[in-house]
Amino acid sequence: MKVLVVGSGAREHALARSLASDEAVTAVWVAPGSPGPAAEPGVLGCLPVDPCDGDAVTALAQELGVDLVVVGPEAPLVAGVADAVRAAGIACFGPSADAAALEGSKAFAKQIMAAASVPTAMARVCGTVEEVAEALDLFGAPHVVKDDGLAAGKGVVVTSSRDEALEHAAACLSREGAQVVVEEFLDGPEVSLFVLSDGTSVVPLAPAQDFKRALDGDEGPNTGGMGAYSPLPWAPPGLVDEVVERVAQPVIDEMRRRGTPFAGVLYCGLALTSRGVRVVEFNARFGDPETQVVLARLRTPLGALLHACATGRLASHLADVGSLRWSRGAAVVVVLAAPGYPASAKTGGALAGADAGGLQERAWVLHAGTALDASGALVSAGGRVLSVVGSGDDLAAARAAAYERLAGISLEGGQFRSDIALAAAEGTLTLT
Repeated sequence: MKVLVVGSGAREHALARSLASDEAVTAVWVAPGSPGPAAEPGVLGCLPVDPCDGDAVTALAQELGVDLVVVGPEAPLVAGVADAVRAAGIACFGPSADAAALEGSKAFAKQIMAAASVPTAMARVCGTVEEVAEALDLFGAPHVVKDDGLAAGKGVVVTSSRDEALEHAAACLSREGAQVVVEEFLDGPEVSLFVLSDGTSVVPLAPAQDFKRALDGDEGPNTGGMGAYSPLPWAPPGLVDEVVERVAQPVIDEMRRRGTPFAGVLYCGLALTSRGVRVVEFNARFGDPETQVVLARLRTPLGALLHACATGRLASHLADVGSLRWSRGAAVVVVLAAPGYPASAKTGGALAGADAGGLQERAWVLHAGTALDASGALVSAGGRVLSVVGSGDDLAAARAAAYERLAGISLEGGQFRSDIALAAAEGTLTLT
């Protein structure tokens, strides 16, 4: 099988790395990619393309003669890239533009959850600051305000300050036709669960937990994600089965009933509240940085699994291969971000020690926002620059491997959290 991965971040690097290790996958390309996957064994190269241009992606896939296109980021999915690829007769892992509205519009996601009786936070969709103010007073603090559209993981504000919540809402609503969603605050730890679907059947991957705040102790502004880990030793037994039964399968069934089947990965962002599991958000693609740790633990070949989802054969594929297989160990990813991230990231900084060498069995580097300068030197080119993944027999060992590898990387002014997976590794994170 030949595979084209669309995107340029650490998620796409992780996908390419996993696909290249699949014996059934004979060729992997990434477009537009980055210097990271370009140097990955088994990846034939990174090719220039506008990832949101469906015609360009389709033409590239046809030129390469690929059997499967895997669309990584949300923007190309919402732009209909998967539709264009499928219309050309090429299997594509990723939902249609209509189905990707589960991520492209939080208001639409709330409609689907209501129709499917999925447990989630109470919410109001607001089109004016006055409506936002009324909703804030209705739900009380802490205030949760979400941009209705795509915001690269940074469109949500959770704050005890009413003024800050109103300021964020006003900024979102400054765009013509924009809406925001104001929600009640959900207590309890958050969990990310990826569920693969072919539009009818579903199969869950291993749960993970990510860290959205920029600073240790969950302080600072919201980000696209500063780290993650898997498994979750503190998670209640039966959690995954419950989410499949009460959340994922009902949503997939509702989308199919509406004539917009969802084939791809449904990212279920969950809160384990004092009242039970509640959905915080849906994404229509693999999450970043959770993908980096989930795929690090997956032992079932990825290529055939994604191809089965893309071609409506998930149930029969699972009947052939059985349950998904996972390593017994743990994985931790720590994100190295550029100075100034997330407010105003400074790019172009020289990177040293970010090659694929070092502790390859225990730790490796995935490129999120990197480029080569005019002299061919590696530099930062985004807010989140690198994902450093560590693996080990348990979370403590995986953390040690990740941070040891990170210590060998230099980026002037670079920032990272020092507490990724710490509470879980120490056993101090528990459900109340």
